[in-house]
Amino acid sequence: MHFLITAGGTREYIDPVRFISNASSGRMGCALVRAALRAGHKVTLITAPSSQHVPAGVTLIKVETASEMFQAVKRHFAKCDCLIMAAAVADYAPARPAKTKMKKTANLLTLKLRPTADILKWAGSHKNSGQVVAGFALEDKALKRRAEKKMLEKNLDMIVANTPEAIAAERSTVWIKTACADWTKIENASKQTIARKIIRTIERR
Repeated sequence: MHFLITAGGTREYIDPVRFISNASSGRMGCALVRAALRAGHKVTLITAPSSQHVPAGVTLIKVETASEMFQAVKRHFAKCDCLIMAAAVADYAPARPAKTKMKKTANLLTLKLRPTADILKWAGSHKNSGQVVAGFALEDKALKRRAEKKMLEKNLDMIVANTPEAIAAERSTVWIKTACADWTKIENASKQTIARKIIRTIERR
């Protein structure tokens, strides 16, 4: 199979040197890359800034913003058998980034934010009958109910649900659901163990 995997946390710039981001380490995305490579698959990785080491043998595409990640996914989606959106893509970006560095003043600063493009929803609506689209849902309450709603609304084949405690952690608990099966819980496991389970589940589809 040819896996298209996204990783890392996007940066949405306020001015040329300041940005809004999140605490994603990119660890889960890179674990998925390693698991797919070890299973003998071809992998294209689209990654936002991350401190993780990218294994050899992968086609690497570096991006920074949600918009850049969306454009990269659109360019490569048709050639993949499976898209796994493990990146923490920003939901909002500054509506009008400053072209030069903003100077600090004693006044309050108000930022107007605009929603970013929904990459998962786009992929779910453009996939062909042979493609698999998998996403992640980070929820702090009603986790499975909200994740299942996301799965249905975005026409996903798989959803991996976790809590904020998973961010940048080496181990975490996740719940996995596919379109044709009920929830499976993986408790307090390494990201690599979780990644192997995700890849095996997709292979069975």
